[in-house]
Amino acid sequence: MTTTHQHSRYLTLGMILAATNMRLPITMMPGLISSLKRTLGLPSSMAGLLTTIPLLTFAVMSPLIAHWGRRFGNELTIYVMLIFLALGSYLRVIPTIAALFIGTLLVGIGADGGNVLIPAIIKDNFPTKIPVATSQYTLSMLLVGSLGTGISGVLAAHWSLPVTMAVLSVIGLINLVVWLPNLKYNHREPVATNDEQDSTVVTHGSVWGRPLAWVVTAFFGLQALVYYSLLTWLPTVFTAHGFSTIVAGNLVTIMQLSGLPMSFIVPTSSGKRRGVLAMIWVVGVGFIAGIGGILMSGTSFGWSALWCILLGLGSGAAFSLAVVFFTQKTTNGFETADLSGMAQSAGYLLAAIGPVLFGWLGGQLGWAPVLWLAIGFSALLALAGSIIFRHDSIYD
Repeated sequence: MTTTHQHSRYLTLGMILAATNMRLPITMMPGLISSLKRTLGLPSSMAGLLTTIPLLTFAVMSPLIAHWGRRFGNELTIYVMLIFLALGSYLRVIPTIAALFIGTLLVGIGADGGNVLIPAIIKDNFPTKIPVATSQYTLSMLLVGSLGTGISGVLAAHWSLPVTMAVLSVIGLINLVVWLPNLKYNHREPVATNDEQDSTVVTHGSVWGRPLAWVVTAFFGLQALVYYSLLTWLPTVFTAHGFSTIVAGNLVTIMQLSGLPMSFIVPTSSGKRRGVLAMIWVVGVGFIAGIGGILMSGTSFGWSALWCILLGLGSGAAFSLAVVFFTQKTTNGFETADLSGMAQSAGYLLAAIGPVLFGWLGGQLGWAPVLWLAIGFSALLALAGSIIFRHDSIYD
């Protein structure tokens, strides 16, 4: 599809802010846990729910949001979701545990609007500039995701908890204002009649019945499973190797930041088949070699940093490649939203289960078998990518 929908001049800025809001309200919470425990008396056993709730929300809401995008229009649906996100963000400012968790639930619902529908917005509005638009989207999301925890911790050290959360949530209010002009160009799915057919939109059956769509779902799910599991437990693995807690945290930060260049490289290279194939190799080698290196106990900081850089390159390439597959393997924006919703529903369910499963196995068997399991999942991830690579669309 090369037909470009009319859109607001503020669409790109709105997309960047939406990408920021998809991560900051979630990644800022780990840096605030100490303040939450001190201010609200939040039990340690409940702290992990602040990350798990949004992931489970993504799993449940993604197919629904794709459906609402078709029925009510992607631009309008995203705006309604942004309202939920802003309400949830400021509900969490109220210093009670109940408000914290209800707000987190609303934040998860709101953030998922961008998760599912921004790839569709890109497909519809920038069909000849998909690599550039995808780079802007993924880079904004990964950058804020990498820095959110650290920024929130620094602010919480100088300001009260309610002030910190209120300030970090302002970007959600800004997004509401910037997205308003896009409502003028809201696009619903065309309804074909017996007398008139829309020649610009090709309608296929449900993506849930397409075998390749399930492979794309497996790709997204496996990259989310491995990434979130490693993000959760690598600090523990590194401390078991003899590193201090601070150094272990720094190594994980290196992993997160190393993925940022891939948010530009992957979409830019995705216009050529050799470029996509090269990125699949980066995914496989990055994850497998990075995890394999960490398996070597007693490594130096330098070697550990190298393994984390490889992991960062692999994880950054995997996420960006998943977004590329959403747009490349479908024929219009509504199909992109359907595939995105399907993949993210199962993917984030796996992401929510993964850290719990890896933690339990690590406690029962030790971390070496867990890392070997992560290598196995990474090999399956690369295999899924290679299968997707061989097809032009999920409808082949």
